[in-house]
Amino acid sequence: MARPRARTSAHVHTRTIALVTTAIATAVLLAGCSSSTGSHVPAASGEKIRLTIGTFGTFGYKEAGLFDEYMKLHPEITIEEHPTTQEPDYWKALEARLSGGGLYDVQALEVGRISLATSDEHSGAFADLSQAPGVKQRDHLPWKWDQATTADGRTIGLGTDVGPMAVCYRQDLFKAAGLPSDPDAVAELWRGDWAKFVEVGKTYQAEAPQGTYFMDTAAGLYNAVVSSSPQQYYENGTLVYGESPSVRKGWDLAVRAIRAGTSQGLKEFDPPWQKAFSRGTFATTICPSWQQANIEKFSGAANKGKWNIAQPPAAGNWGGSFLTVPSSGKHVERAKELVAWLTSPEQQAKVFQKVGNFPANRAAYALPGVVAYSNPYIGPEARTGMIFAMAAVAIQPAEIGPRAGELNNTIGDGILLMERDGKAPGEAWKTTVRRIDGSTQ
Repeated sequence: MARPRARTSAHVHTRTIALVTTAIATAVLLAGCSSSTGSHVPAASGEKIRLTIGTFGTFGYKEAGLFDEYMKLHPEITIEEHPTTQEPDYWKALEARLSGGGLYDVQALEVGRISLATSDEHSGAFADLSQAPGVKQRDHLPWKWDQATTADGRTIGLGTDVGPMAVCYRQDLFKAAGLPSDPDAVAELWRGDWAKFVEVGKTYQAEAPQGTYFMDTAAGLYNAVVSSSPQQYYENGTLVYGESPSVRKGWDLAVRAIRAGTSQGLKEFDPPWQKAFSRGTFATTICPSWQQANIEKFSGAANKGKWNIAQPPAAGNWGGSFLTVPSSGKHVERAKELVAWLTSPEQQAKVFQKVGNFPANRAAYALPGVVAYSNPYIGPEARTGMIFAMAAVAIQPAEIGPRAGELNNTIGDGILLMERDGKAPGEAWKTTVRRIDGSTQ
């Protein structure tokens, strides 16, 4: 969130630490009252059950061994995951299944789609998970629980993770450009304002090692600015992106970064962006907790120890997902049990330690290896878990409208018009508005 200007950075920093301490204390109490339920609806004698689960990206269940663990606990169950690499492709297929049938027993949903799923049009397709065995509302971050709750009080999704943001940076490149490399000192460079982050980029670029840029993409900067604001694209159900202060600020800062030559102009997740990690051509990337897995995967063993992590200018959430159970499934009750188990604090802690997805279940914060976690690849001495926890508890909830994900992607593409095609900011914005108006009619 953007911190009030009347407060000093030290005051805000201390207050945030106090929030984390309170959250951990609460989590200890929650953890004492929570446990992974072993109760389940008994299968008919000898019945074998196949549960299918549709996912996208990296949820970490296979990597953390959770599917195997659950099948060992429930020998009558076989879990069959159907992963899709890109979320837009996954959502397109899911929309078709919502109208034509063929849904999996469990369907993952990205936060940018949850408003559509809870709408009157689609919410009836999903079962209520609020009373699933072992599920306790108090365990979950309140704003995350509310995102998946319908107008009539049904909770159709349980949060798998949230995306509290940090900034990951190449400490070797920072040193070469004459900037500090210690996480606390780096965080002080831009504490409190994303505009400071842009200014640090200019300082870096003036002394940058040849062929390197301060940031991977100005579109990522834009997304970070918007994601750290309580007012984004919607207000009381009305699309207000044109008047949104965070959209205006994010766009303006992206323009400043592009004009200063501090962005490499890459499109996140595309192959050139992936390859740039191993080549070491940019010094920073906006780093929600799930980004850690991408950094390690694409940077490779040769770059271990070169990356570090620092607190962002303002706390915000980028990403995060839910698990839902379609009400048309053959094994709805058994699917509910699986979802409740996968989103329990113990399992979310395991996923975080394996792939970096930060728990949406706040009872996990008291478990070993969450707040105290340090990433052995990224800044092994940095307080990684604490950095993400500080962001998570400081996030101010924002209204997530039905087309938030599309809006974010469309405006990001508009920024690429400036970065890649050399379009003037005014021309790029007009093109972006035309695209948005055409897709939201």
